[in-house]
Amino acid sequence: MASPSEVSAVSIARGFRARRRRVALSLVLLACILVAVATAAACIGPVPIAPADVVRVIVAELSGDDPGGPAQTIVWNTRLPRILMAIVAGAMLAAAGAVFQALARNGLADPYLLGINSGASTGAAVVVLVVGSGSALLFSGGALVGAVAAILLVLLLSSTAGTRGPFRIVLAGLAVGYALNAVTSFLIFWSDSPEAARSVLFWLLGSLASVQPIALLAAGAITVLALVALTSAGPLLDALASGDDSARSVGIDPERMRLLLMAATSAAVGVVVAGVGGIGFLGLVVPHLARQLVGSRHRAILPASALLGALLLVCADTVARTALAPQEIPVGVITGVIGAPVLLLLLRGGHGHRSGPAPAGRPHPKTLSLPRESTP
Repeated sequence: MASPSEVSAVSIARGFRARRRRVALSLVLLACILVAVATAAACIGPVPIAPADVVRVIVAELSGDDPGGPAQTIVWNTRLPRILMAIVAGAMLAAAGAVFQALARNGLADPYLLGINSGASTGAAVVVLVVGSGSALLFSGGALVGAVAAILLVLLLSSTAGTRGPFRIVLAGLAVGYALNAVTSFLIFWSDSPEAARSVLFWLLGSLASVQPIALLAAGAITVLALVALTSAGPLLDALASGDDSARSVGIDPERMRLLLMAATSAAVGVVVAGVGGIGFLGLVVPHLARQLVGSRHRAILPASALLGALLLVCADTVARTALAPQEIPVGVITGVIGAPVLLLLLRGGHGHRSGPAPAGRPHPKTLSLPRESTP
């Protein structure tokens, strides 16, 4: 006859396996929905295209054949690049949001915590309004340089701060973000070209209208590498989300690991933002939805957030390019319209920041709150 401890161990193992099956099933279901939605998005537009024709064009192009006809130009050259960029950008921004919420121990953190979006905006504004270049490649390059410069400036300021813990990085990011936003606003005000200023403003709200192949390849490669690395580092994120004392108890230097993960994730986000502009709410809202779906372990949260973010951005971009056709709405407007009510519902429902296992003897916080200072 089995002892009570053996029965308990068997029950725990069964519960763990059942949890893993539920997470795996959820991820597979999300991936299937994403494929279906992406196919539907390729069909929708001023010129409707049948799903069979979409599949035929993609298969023909991948096999080296020439499908010919207008469907080839519309699907392969116009709609498919922006759908792929939406998948890449949505996945990276949502996963990065989950990472930053864990590192800052703050359910209100997002991928732009280190002023990445502000730096990219300033770099793009300098290219368009000061240099006067209309090259899309140079535009993205300027945005990338600005994003990286913002990251370096935040890390420099946070390293000289007197406080410790994630709060100093949050404050440094806010300071740099506000300063760079002021620079961007001044450049727009100073510009004597209304058309150039309008293009910068449109980019600030996020746009997938003109996806450059090199930007798509760079963002795709960086996103895949970042997601694999961050998912592998899921246990580290769980420990850091539980607090610095818990991280030290398992042999992690929280200060060094937090800076490393924040810098690496911010650099990956900077590459994506350089290609699509500032798209808000994805990194803030989607991780909370992922936690409700797959639980609090980051090895499950990160892929779930990536799939949900990609799904949401594909839907938002489809609405952005079709709702007022032939005019196009900035996709950031659509994500804001979707994200704000969802965030309010999460706040009303009392869902807190549950990005990792709680330390022993301490329950999870139930509300979205500011990060606590860590003691020296």
